[in-house]
Amino acid sequence: LGLLYQEYRDKSTRQEIETRRLQDSQTEPEESSPSEETPSEAEPTSTAENKAPPQISLLRNSNSRFNLWQDLPEIRSSGVLSILQPDEIKLQEAMFELVTSEASYYKSLNLLVSHFMENERLKKILHQSEAHILFSNVLDVMAVSERFLLDLEQRVEENIVISDVCDIVYQHTVNHFSVYITYVSNQTYQERAYKQLLQDKPAFREVISQLELDPKCKGLSFSSFLILPFQRITRLKLLVQNILKKVEEKSDRESTALDAHKELETVVKACNEGVRKMSRTEQMISIQKKLEFKIKSVPIISHSRWLLKQGELQQMNGPKTSRTLRTKKLFREIYLFLFNDLLVICRQIPGDKYQVFDSAPRGLLRVEELEDQGQSLANVFILRLLENADDREASYMLKASSQSEMKRWMISLAPNRRTKFVSFTSRLVDCPQIQCVHPYVAQQPDELSLELADVLNILDKTDDGWIFGERLHDQERGWFPSSMGEEILNPKIRAQNLKECFRVHKSDDSQRRKLGSRNRQ
Repeated sequence: LGLLYQEYRDKSTRQEIETRRLQDSQTEPEESSPSEETPSEAEPTSTAENKAPPQISLLRNSNSRFNLWQDLPEIRSSGVLSILQPDEIKLQEAMFELVTSEASYYKSLNLLVSHFMENERLKKILHQSEAHILFSNVLDVMAVSERFLLDLEQRVEENIVISDVCDIVYQHTVNHFSVYITYVSNQTYQERAYKQLLQDKPAFREVISQLELDPKCKGLSFSSFLILPFQRITRLKLLVQNILKKVEEKSDRESTALDAHKELETVVKACNEGVRKMSRTEQMISIQKKLEFKIKSVPIISHSRWLLKQGELQQMNGPKTSRTLRTKKLFREIYLFLFNDLLVICRQIPGDKYQVFDSAPRGLLRVEELEDQGQSLANVFILRLLENADDREASYMLKASSQSEMKRWMISLAPNRRTKFVSFTSRLVDCPQIQCVHPYVAQQPDELSLELADVLNILDKTDDGWIFGERLHDQERGWFPSSMGEEILNPKIRAQNLKECFRVHKSDDSQRRKLGSRNRQ
C-alpha cells in the first residue's frame, strides 16, 4: 500500500465519522443504489463460485492508495457487484479493510525497523540495553505481522469474493499474538527511555530529527511508529467487530467472528493490564513514601491495589449548625487518595508529604449531594464513612472547585451510585450517545482516553463541559471533555449502535449467565 498505517488509520476512522454524521442527519434509511440491487432470480453463491478467480493486485502494487473492495478494477470488471446482495458487499468491504490495513501496518513496521532501528548512526549512539528498551521485540512483532499478512493475501487471492478472514485472525491470535503483550507491556519503560535519550544525548536527538525529515516518513514522528503495535492490536479487535456486525446471524461466519473477537479481547486486555501493572507499581511506591500516619498505619502497597483518583478538596469546619457563618475559615484543605479498595484522607504538610488522619474501605463509602444553598456551599457534597479508622461512622462535608470535579469525586467514591443516564449494560432502550471526533489522552486516572470514531453512551454530564461516558466496544468508563465529541441525535442510529453492541458481546453475556448460574448453585 502507498499509505503508511498512521495515514491509513486516520483516513479510515475519519471516513467512519463522516458516515455516522450522514446517517445521523437522515430521518429515513437511505435507499439502496441501483448498482446494489439484486435481481430476484439471482443465486449469488453458485454464480460467484463458477467464475475464475482473478488475481487481486492491490497487495502487490506499491502505488495503490486507499481503496474500497468494490472500486477495484478486478471487482468492477467481474460483474460480481450485480450479483451480490448489498449486505454481502458491505461484509466484503469490512473483510477487505482488515486485509489492506494489515498491509499498511506491515509497511509502517518495516519502515520503523529498516529506517530507524537499523540505521548505522543510531546503532553507534545507542547502548545495546538502550536499543533493547526502545525497540523491544519489534522484530518478533513484524515477523508475526508478515506471516499473518501472507495468509490473508492467500485467502483474498483464492476467490474474487472473500469467503472469510476471521478464521485466520483466530488462528494467529491464539498461536502468535502474544508478542503484542510483550511489546505493549514495555511501553512505560519505552516512553521513559525515549524522553531520557532526547534529553541526555544531543547526538540521538539530532539523528532522530534527521530521520523524521526523510520523505519516507511523510512528516510522521518516530514516536508514532513506536506505538504502532498497541494501536494495531486494538484496531484489529474493532475491525473484527465490524465484520461481526455484518455477518448473517447464527451462521458459521458469525461463530468464527465471535471466536476471533473473544481471543483478541483477551490479548487486548492483557496488553492493557501489562501497561497498567508497570505504571501502577511505581506509582504506589511513590505514594507510600509521601504518607505519614497520624492514625494506625495502613499498608498501602499491594499487588491488587491501584490509584483511582487523588486531589485536594475543601473540608467544612465545625458542626453543621455553623454552615451559614460567613467566616474565612469556613473550609480548610484536605487531600484524598482514593484507591480501588481504600480511601485515605490526609492533610498536606511541608516537604511534599501528607499526614493521614482517617481512612476507610471503599466499599463502606457513601456520598450525598447537597441541594443548592448559595455560592459558599456550591459544589458541596457529604462523604460518609460507614466504618472509619476508629471503627466508627464519620461524615465529612466537602467542597470541590467545580461542578465537574464534585461529580467526578462522587462517582469515584461511590461507583454504584445511579448516574443521570443509565448504562447500556442495563439494557436501556435509548440513551444519549456521542461519537469522538478529536482524540483525547486521559490526564487523570478517572478519565478515559478516546480514539477517533469511538462511540460512547453518556452516563452523566456537567454544566462546565465534562461527560462521564461508557465506550460501547469495551464498556470502559471515564470522564472526558464534551468538546471531544459530537452527540448522536438520531434515535434510530443510537438504537442500531446498541443492537450491534449487544450482538458483539452476546458471547460474553452468555458466559456471564453461565457463571452466575454456577455461582447460584
